[in-house]
Order: sequence, then C-alpha cells, then structure tokens
Amino acid sequence: MQTAEQGTLGQLNAIRLEVYRSLLSAIAEEMGAALRRSAYSPNIKERRDYSCAICDGQANPVALGDHMPVHLGAMPQSVEAAVRAHRLAEGDVVILNDPFHGGTHLPDLTAVRGVWLDTGGPVAYVASRAHHADIGGMAPGSMPLSREIFQEGLRVPPVLLARSGVIQPDIWNMLLANVRTPVEREGDLQAQLAALDVGARRLRELAQRDGAANMLSAFAGLAAYADRLVRAVIERIPDGEYRADDVMDDDGAGGEAIGIVTTVEVKGQEMRVDFSGSSPQCPGNINAVAAITESAVRYVLRCVSETLLGTPLPAGGGAMSAVTIVAPLGTIVNAKPPAAVAAGNVETSQRIVDVLFRALVPALPDLMPACSSGTMNNLTLGGIDPQSDQPFAYYETLAGGMGAGPNADGLSGVHTHMTNSLNTPIEALEHAIPVRVRHYSLRRGTGGTGKQRGGDGLRRDIELLTAARMCILAERRRFAPCGAGGGQSGALGESWVRRAGDWIGLGGKVDLDLDAGDVISIRTPGGGGWGNAE
Repeated sequence: MQTAEQGTLGQLNAIRLEVYRSLLSAIAEEMGAALRRSAYSPNIKERRDYSCAICDGQANPVALGDHMPVHLGAMPQSVEAAVRAHRLAEGDVVILNDPFHGGTHLPDLTAVRGVWLDTGGPVAYVASRAHHADIGGMAPGSMPLSREIFQEGLRVPPVLLARSGVIQPDIWNMLLANVRTPVEREGDLQAQLAALDVGARRLRELAQRDGAANMLSAFAGLAAYADRLVRAVIERIPDGEYRADDVMDDDGAGGEAIGIVTTVEVKGQEMRVDFSGSSPQCPGNINAVAAITESAVRYVLRCVSETLLGTPLPAGGGAMSAVTIVAPLGTIVNAKPPAAVAAGNVETSQRIVDVLFRALVPALPDLMPACSSGTMNNLTLGGIDPQSDQPFAYYETLAGGMGAGPNADGLSGVHTHMTNSLNTPIEALEHAIPVRVRHYSLRRGTGGTGKQRGGDGLRRDIELLTAARMCILAERRRFAPCGAGGGQSGALGESWVRRAGDWIGLGGKVDLDLDAGDVISIRTPGGGGWGNAE
C-alpha cells in the first residue's frame, strides 16, 4: 500500500525527470543555435542541415535537438566510434565522417568532445554534426554519381582534431587542403567547435547548480523512461506480422527498381524489424549504411509514439532494447565498403520510412499517413565565381508535398520525414553563388486527391550566371508517392534544364556541365492523398 508521502515523492521524481528532459533538450537546442549563428555556409545558416546531441558517459543518447531525424540513430554511433578509437582527455575533440565507422555520408562531419566535472573520466559527451557543402571528391558539393566511396570525398576515420583544447594543425590543414572551399569549411568547422563549447559549459553549470549525482541520475532515468515508452508504444500496436515493400527509381549507375522490403513483427512489448529480402547493395550511390536504417526505425517509432501516446520519445528512443533490427550486411539497407553511399543518407532513408509506414497500415489503418514526396531533391552546383575568381560549391535540398493523414491535408512545399531542413531563401542563394532564381512557386494540384488531400510540391528554376558543374540526386521520378485508405498518389517529380532556349528533360540522377545562361528547373513530387474522396 502506498502512503501519501511515497506518492508525493514519486510525483516529484517524475516532475524532476521531466524538468531534466527539458533542460537537456534546451542545451542541445542551444548548441544548435550556436552552430547555426556561427556558420558560414547557407546550407547550415539557412537550411539548418545540422544536429547536436548529448550522450552519457557510455555514449548512450540523452538528448538530441529537434534538428535532422536522419541523425537520430547515427549520432550515438558516431560518439561510440570516437570513444572506441580514442581515450579522450579534457579538451580533446574527435572528428569523423566515415560511414562505415559511425558516420552517414562523407559531407556530414561529426565532432565529439567529452565533458569532465571534477575527477575521473568524462561523465558525458557532446556532439555536433553538420553537412558541409563540399568535402572534396569527383564533383563540387561531394554528392556525385559515384560508384565507390573513394569518389565521394575525403573519408575521415575518428581522428583527434584538438588536444587539450588546442587544434591540431596537421589534421586541420589536411582537411582544408582537400576541399574546394576552404574558407567556408573552416568557418563551419569552427562553428561546430563552438557548439561543443556551449554544450560542455552548460552541462558543467547544470552539475554545479543541481549536483553531479542528480544530473547523472537523470541521465539514467531518461534512458530508462525512453525504453519504457518504446515498450508502451509497441504494446499498443496489435500483435502480428506486417510486411511491405517499395522500390527506388534507380541507382544512378544503370540499376533500376531496387527494392526495399520490411517485415515488422509485433509481439507484446517487443518488435522485430526485418529487412531481409531487400536488394543487394548496388553500384550506384543509393546504398545506406546500418546507422541510416536504424535512424529511420527510430524516427517511425517516434512518430507512432506521438500518435499513440501523445508524447515523443526522449533522445529518439533511448537504447531501443525492445526493438530488434535485422538488416543483412551487403544489402541496400546495410552496405559494406567500398560502396558508394552519398544518396543513401538522403534518398534511401526516405524510402525506408515509406516502407515502414506502409507496413504498419494493416495494424493501425486509421492512423498511418499517405506517403510524402519521398525525396530530398538534392542539388549541387560548383564552379568558379567570376567576381572573386575563387571556387564555389553549393548544396541544397528542395521540399515537396507532405502525405495527407486521416484528419488533415498534407502541407505543401515542406521538408518531411528524415529531413527537417528549410528551403534556402532566394536572397541567400543569390548572395552565396552566381545564380538568379527565375521561378519559385508551389506546383498546384500535384498533391494526391482523397478525403484529405496530399500537399503540393514546388518548382524552382535557377539560371546560372557562370559555367558550373551540376548534380541532381532525386527520387520519385518513376514511382509516385502512394496514397493511403483509398487516396490517390501524388504527382511525380521532374527535373529539366533549358539550354539555348530548349527545355530538356532529365532523369532523377544526373550530372552535367552547364554554361552561363542555362536554367535548371527542379519540380518536386506531391504527397499522397488519404481516404476516398466523397
């Protein structure tokens, strides 16, 4: 029998845990704000293509800012890789991007730093990840139509960028010597280090104010709470085996209709997500590493948690001890080196989410949404800026239509699922590189029809003011985003270029050398509709 005092103490403990959850999330968000405000590139300042995280002394996630969902599972793996590779001293910073050792794809550089209090080893780790607009490789922007990872840029295993707070000039200079835009890269790297400073300082302040023991107890409590929530979510999904599959348009290297298959088995409070039957890894760059697949599973569970419990999972789901992920090595969802992986992070991650949601439709038919646009519509440009006579390299993603849900239309012109970035403002784009935006609008009517209508895609036409190399990595040019509950599919995306006054249709994955005056037109897919139209 519980006494009144015990009940009060239990309530206070729960309240205290929620306070710590908010405090730690706020620290991760502040880290992100410091990174964004200090960065040089539009990709980070404007699109907000970054993430920040706090992990405990065992590298388990404690708090992640509401930044990029594709980083949910990958950030802790990067911290684990850094800790395995180095016995960090105070002020040491490890940097890495190797997709086969804790990274996702090469443009995503992750910096990791330990947090010390009084004695002993680090009690926590802070991490910042940013997508750099160029990391070398065979094409500006480092998102080429590659066939092996060596073509995609500089591959960095976990190395010490700083020792005892002092940047190591050999590593620093090596990084900057292998990129096309060293000034911009240096600014963005410094911004990542500033984010780590903010995180470490705030954690020390929290420990001094509230006591180190209380803070560390909150770390453990939040991890346990997240695991309990995961089990509570799974328990609310009817027991059964649910299967779905979908395909990628192509791999950019001649392979087409590459399949992703998942079987979700729910039994009580446990879930098994099995990707057996998915296509083998392919010659093109749409291969995803295991961290990407885990991130997609975490993201879907977080969405289902919001729907079934009305609350998100702390830190993306804690240790996820109730979930078993089977991703056979050597497949499109768990590639092994030297596979090309540049688009696995941005495109295949989206399709994995689509497949997982579709698999859960029979279990939760009145809750699962229609497919969203299913692509990040990646565009890279690079050349020589005629005003400065210096190289430029630019990267952005373009939003599409959100899939409709059972109770609402999908949003239009918005980044969905594994990307939480923004569209680059016209002013920022034209200021950063020698281009002019000639058209920018929603593609009205591209969302799928239904009881609830899918969101519309958008169109952006960019005129080059100088010769440049262009690369497009996009999906849903052959297979449309499907509706749900009887709703219709969204419209396919399109890619065009105007040369000498003629419009030429392009595939979803293409690289071209363009001249001044040429116009690139990216027209993104709409989202699927939900339910039969009345």
